[in-house]
Amino acid sequence: MSPHIEDVVERIHQTEAELVREVDAQRRRWHYRVHHGRVWFGQEVRRAHRQLKQSIPSFIRHGSLLSLLTAPFLYSLLLPLALLDLWVTFYQWVCFPIYGISRVPRRAYFAIDRHQLAYLNAIEKMNCTFCSYANGVIAYVREVAARTEQYWCPIKHARAVHAPHARYRLFFDYGDAEGYRRHLGALRKTLGREPARGRRS
Repeated sequence: MSPHIEDVVERIHQTEAELVREVDAQRRRWHYRVHHGRVWFGQEVRRAHRQLKQSIPSFIRHGSLLSLLTAPFLYSLLLPLALLDLWVTFYQWVCFPIYGISRVPRRAYFAIDRHQLAYLNAIEKMNCTFCSYANGVIAYVREVAARTEQYWCPIKHARAVHAPHARYRLFFDYGDAEGYRRHLGALRKTLGREPARGRRS
């Protein structure tokens, strides 16, 4: 691996460590802990949360009629998202071992825990669960696609890309033919050494 790529990988790991520290600080700030995927608040905090819970009739009465009417369109996305989730999982299980790419740990991209908040009513919990799943699928699929791109075509584009995935920084500059030919094999090999990133508790 070239020194530049090693430097970028190291910076990515440092950023991930900073994110972990920020999450720990957030837990202390809002007085909760996570154990075996379950969020635990103290009794006083839970009591205060329940007092701020909005009833469903009040939620509907104060909500937007147009938002209510668009709900079926929103939830119609569940089927294509689930199919995408299933098909991409099947793809990486079949193809990644052949390419020598470590599989993306699907579970690490899904954080479905907002339904445990006592200040949300049933509709809000359902909405939060849907959004958590939808964004989890997109993040998971993006990582599978990013690893695929790193294997098959790790070349930056000629023009700026809005919000590129994290692996994009590892790619070869547009027009760097020598670098591409010389270091493509080394960059591909890094995909077989991806650390497993499980969910922290």
